Amino acid sequence: MQTSRRNFLKKAGIGSAALASIPSIVNSCVAPQNKDNEDESTGIFSANDVVLFQGDSISDAGRDRKNSDPNSSKALGVGYAFLATANLLNTHADKNLTIYNRGISGNKVYQLAERWQADCLDLKPNLLSILIGVNDYWHFRNGNYNGTPEIYENDFRKLLEETKSKIPGIKLVICEPFILTGTRSVDESWVEPFKQFQEIAAKISKEFETIWVPFQKVFTEASKVAPATYWTPDGVHPSIAGAQLMAEAWLKSI
Repeated sequence: MQTSRRNFLKKAGIGSAALASIPSIVNSCVAPQNKDNEDESTGIFSANDVVLFQGDSISDAGRDRKNSDPNSSKALGVGYAFLATANLLNTHADKNLTIYNRGISGNKVYQLAERWQADCLDLKPNLLSILIGVNDYWHFRNGNYNGTPEIYENDFRKLLEETKSKIPGIKLVICEPFILTGTRSVDESWVEPFKQFQEIAAKISKEFETIWVPFQKVFTEASKVAPATYWTPDGVHPSIAGAQLMAEAWLKSI
């Protein structure tokens, strides 16, 4: 039986590292934000809190944009936001959480700002999670955007300054934009220029004292367990397994 399993893994191109699970990958990459708490999520949510996921297509994940209801599977899409929401609603059933997803495919930071009043400020989130940045580089790369790392940084900072001024006490989660090479859309030429955007996101997170979700570190580690295309076929958008990986990393981080 063990020999047969090893042969299967070898043929699948995964190897013995596949014995690792998503939780073990996440645990090796994500340090608890509050080491004094046995349960890292204890105390972050209060009764009737509003949670908002914001970003681009990775957060959008095919959600029905005509459905604005919270806690709705159609409105949440089929990605990490839905999977994380399912966990939160189950784990914190006593909190009566209200959870929205307002990610929109193709968005860059300035496009978040254009819709920020209706898609963030009016919802009055207690916890706001943002994953943004891959399009700020990708669309520049393919000639459809004139943005630069400096524009990304300035726009991102301005957006968070506005948010904190209008929603005092808001808890912020910044997610690291990520890529994996050796995939349909991403090769090694992405790595160095895109790293600038990742470093800016980390800088902004530290500046605003947000929770940080190290998605690049998690995906890089996961690609040692299974091929990059297993987690994200095009190097940007997660597979089902990649979405679960993201959800667990996000939950562990908060």
